[in-house]
Amino acid sequence: MTSLENIPVKYSDLISEIETGQVKIPQFQRKFVWDIKSSAKLLDSIIKGYPIGTFIYWRTNERLRAVRDIGNIRLPEPKDGEYVNFVLDGQQRLTSLFATLKGLVIADEEGKTTDYSEMYVDFNAAEDQEIIITDPSKLPNNTFMKVTDLMEGSLTQLAAFPPEYHKSIENYKKIIQSYTFSVINLKNAPIDVATEVFTRLNVGGKSLTLFEIMVAKTYDSKRKFDLSEKYDELKEELTASHYDTIPSATVLQVVSILLEKDCTRKQILKLEKEKFINIWDEATSCIKQSVDFFRSYGISVSRILPYNALVVPFSYYFHLNKKNPTGEIKKRLEDFFWRASLGFRYSSGVESKLAQDIEKIEVIQNGGLPKYEWAVNVTEEFIENNGWFSTSKAFIKAILCLYAIKKPKCFDSNLNVIMDNSWLKIASSKNYHHYFPKSWMQKNYKDWDYFYVNHILNITIVDDFLNKRRIRTKSPATYMKTFEKENEDLKATMRSHYIDIEKDGIWENDYEKFYHNRLKRVTKEINKFIISQDSTGPLEKYEDIEEIEPETLE
Repeated sequence: MTSLENIPVKYSDLISEIETGQVKIPQFQRKFVWDIKSSAKLLDSIIKGYPIGTFIYWRTNERLRAVRDIGNIRLPEPKDGEYVNFVLDGQQRLTSLFATLKGLVIADEEGKTTDYSEMYVDFNAAEDQEIIITDPSKLPNNTFMKVTDLMEGSLTQLAAFPPEYHKSIENYKKIIQSYTFSVINLKNAPIDVATEVFTRLNVGGKSLTLFEIMVAKTYDSKRKFDLSEKYDELKEELTASHYDTIPSATVLQVVSILLEKDCTRKQILKLEKEKFINIWDEATSCIKQSVDFFRSYGISVSRILPYNALVVPFSYYFHLNKKNPTGEIKKRLEDFFWRASLGFRYSSGVESKLAQDIEKIEVIQNGGLPKYEWAVNVTEEFIENNGWFSTSKAFIKAILCLYAIKKPKCFDSNLNVIMDNSWLKIASSKNYHHYFPKSWMQKNYKDWDYFYVNHILNITIVDDFLNKRRIRTKSPATYMKTFEKENEDLKATMRSHYIDIEKDGIWENDYEKFYHNRLKRVTKEINKFIISQDSTGPLEKYEDIEEIEPETLE
């Protein structure tokens, strides 16, 4: 049972615990940032008998990832099974004190070093003045001494000072050695409680993420397992596949789903370290298979994936079956993908829904068709009403996926448009082109609400150069005439964007005709991927419009 123990600790015991490796800084603590003047003020408070606050330790025999020693100096490692005191509060004070009394040289992240031995006791300072100083250049010789000499100097060194200062030397040394530090031990607490205490103590700082906690919890030096490094390796591999935006939280969800068929924060924190490490390679392999499936399907970058959480159920599928899905199973997985993407499935309550959805994956894997408890609306009206273009919306990303799987071609060359996460980050990216440019629409279609101008139906995915340099604010009829001269396959090119260059009013700059034709075409295409079920009601039948045949897009 978690308990608190308030204990006084003498100077010699505090220093001994640090030097023997019993006191450590957990990796989730921020770096040491106090400068030498702040450290001098701390020791000055001790010399004057002022309280300096309480140190709060988490006392445990757990071993955390890459813990830092006090002052970043190499200290002995405690033996297996021995308790360690991880500093939850007081790191800056504790490090300052240790660095000062031991005269450490500490380097910051930029390589700049500070020599904490350059701290001095001013024998002539009055009590209302600073007794501990960092610059003695203006003091007479033999009226000051280094703090390190005060605490560890030989009798010969101390006796070399004028006799009138011997009493002060003895008194200051005695004050530091007899100073009682206040320490609270948090005992028998699990790591999630300890990190919650840390977060509450550091209310002005950034709360620890679940990943940071699991990095600390799953570290194993014997097995050379460092979750932070493992995730970096995975991310580097995914970068080559343009799926580097998959967050660490999703990876943790995959691991937990494979182990426990549950991925709540509480469940992830309860995962046993050995099981976590044992399943890691399998989990990352399943993630990479999921990415390969999405890419082969046509979703070549993760930035347009409607939900990162989609990686979880698909990883679970590849955990059950290492082969790529074919036939009816593939169609049912596609059905699941589009239902989750268009039905706002993971917009809230993600963890509980993922636990439900892996049961659906099991049904699909066993050749069945799962029942879905949420409806998916694929009517023209719904697409029209929810089409405001914003790359933060899962529904919009789903439509972008629809565009992507048709392999959109460059207007001028009929070559595939290169899609990259760095280009598709925000809605204002030059790779998202309003086919009827916004500024042109404001001048020529003043009666149209801007909502329908900045609509996903007016968005095409193009190369950055084409958008910036060649199209700009020209009307479609104008810039399309230019591309018609350069690209003899322009009709096929535009079909890859769900646009019929001859029937959609392009040459007449007829936005209304373009908008409604593309709406019908996009809606009809989405319906192909949804397997109708009675539980969600019959799907609406759409007015016939010339279909974009897949073979024309190859």
